[in-house]
Amino acid sequence: MLDSRALTKIHSVILIGIIVVAAVVGAAYVLLSREALSSNTIKIGVLADLDTKDGRNAWQGVVLAAEQLNDEGGILGKQIECVGEDTDLYSGGDLAKFNLALTRLLTYHGVDFIIGMAGNQGFMVQESIAQHKKIFFEIGTNEERYTQRVLDDYDRYKYFFRTQFNATSIFKGTIDGLLHLRELTGLNKIGCLAEDMDWTKGFVEGLDNVLPGVYGFDFVYQGEFPLGTVDFSSYFVAAEAAGVEVLMPFVGGSEAIPFVKEYYDRQSPMVIYGGYLASSAAGPEGWVNTDGKCEYISSALWPIEAGYPLTSKTLPVREAYIDRWDEIPNWAGALAYDTLRYILSDAIRRAGTLDIDTVIQALETTSIELTTSRNFVYTSSHDLMMGEDPNDPDAEYAIVIYFQWQNGQLVPVYPEKILEEAGATYMFPDWSGPWTK
Repeated sequence: MLDSRALTKIHSVILIGIIVVAAVVGAAYVLLSREALSSNTIKIGVLADLDTKDGRNAWQGVVLAAEQLNDEGGILGKQIECVGEDTDLYSGGDLAKFNLALTRLLTYHGVDFIIGMAGNQGFMVQESIAQHKKIFFEIGTNEERYTQRVLDDYDRYKYFFRTQFNATSIFKGTIDGLLHLRELTGLNKIGCLAEDMDWTKGFVEGLDNVLPGVYGFDFVYQGEFPLGTVDFSSYFVAAEAAGVEVLMPFVGGSEAIPFVKEYYDRQSPMVIYGGYLASSAAGPEGWVNTDGKCEYISSALWPIEAGYPLTSKTLPVREAYIDRWDEIPNWAGALAYDTLRYILSDAIRRAGTLDIDTVIQALETTSIELTTSRNFVYTSSHDLMMGEDPNDPDAEYAIVIYFQWQNGQLVPVYPEKILEEAGATYMFPDWSGPWTK
C-alpha cells in the first residue's frame, strides 16, 4: 500500500522516496510514511505501466494529489492511501500480467477507487469492476466502445468513467483545427503521415471520408511508415511532390524527433499542424530533444504541459508538480492528478459518503474547474463534455488546444478563442513556401 500522507522532501529522501516491494505474485509501488497506516482511509489504486513515462506520470500525479488532500485533512476526514500496480501493458507485458495487476488492486489491496490506463483491455476492466462494484477512471484510451457500454447496460457498466478525450472529440478537434487554419492562412492542400498502427488507419480513413467531400479540402497525400523509422526524407519528398501545404503527423513514439529534425533541416515548404505528435518532440522537452528544430511545429498539448494558464489551477499545479518530482507533468500526470484532486474528491464530498451508487450519482452531476478544463462535466456515457456550453456562449467545457513553438516558446494557436485570449498569432516558417507566394 501507499500511504500518501504528505512528506517533506527531506523525509522522501530519507525514506528513499518511492520503492518497489516485491510479492510472490506481483509488485506494488509503495511510499513509506512517518505514521502507521490507518483503517480510516480511502484507498486509491493506480493501474498503469509504471515503467513508462506515462505510467510514472500518472502515479506521480495521484501521489501529489493525495499528499495535498491529506495536508487539508483528507476527504470526509479520511486520509488518502495510494497503491500502484504495474501492468507492463506497453513494455512487453501480456494479458495475464494485466489481469493480475487489476485483480491485486481489487482483492489483495482492497482499493476503493482505481485511476488507470486500460488500453485495449477495457472490456476486462469493465467486467472486473462491475463484479466488485468499484469505480474506475480511465485516463488513457479514447476508444468509445467502452463508454458505449455505459449507455447499453447502465446498471452493469456504470462504474466506468473517462477523464481523457474520446475518439470522436479528437477527430472533431482535428477537423475544427484544420478549418481554423484554413481561415487564418488560406492553406487547403492537406497531407498526413502516420505510423503503421491500427489506430492511425481508422483515423486516416475517417479524414479521407470527410475532408474532400464534406469540408472541401484537397487531401493530396497519405503516407505510412513502419515503427522504428529514423530517416523521413523519402516521405517528405513524396509529400512535397504531391503539393502538400499542411502536413498532419500521426507520430506517437521516438520517431517524432527525427521526423521534426528532417522537416526543419530540409526547410520543407509546408506547415506541420494538428494530427498527433509525441510530446518528446512537440512538448516542453521538444526544444532540447530536437535542438530547437521544433520551431513552427503546431500540435495538440494539454495546457499544463505548455505552461498556459487555461484555468486558475493550471500553473499552480504545474509548479507544485515540478517542485515535487523535478519534471513537467505530461498529459497522464495532469489527468491522474485532476481525477483524484478535483473530480473524485468533489464527488465524495457532495455525496457525503463512500457508498458507490451515491458517489456515481454525484460524479454524474460534476461541474468543476480542473487544471485541464474550465468546466468539467460528464456526459450520459460517462465521457467528458466537449466544446462550448450551448446555454452560455462565454462558458466552455473541455477543449483541444494546439500550441506552436515560436521563438522557443509554446504559444496557443487554436481554438480561435484561446488564440485571441492569449494575444497570439500563428507564425509561418521563415523559409519559402506557399505562404510566400
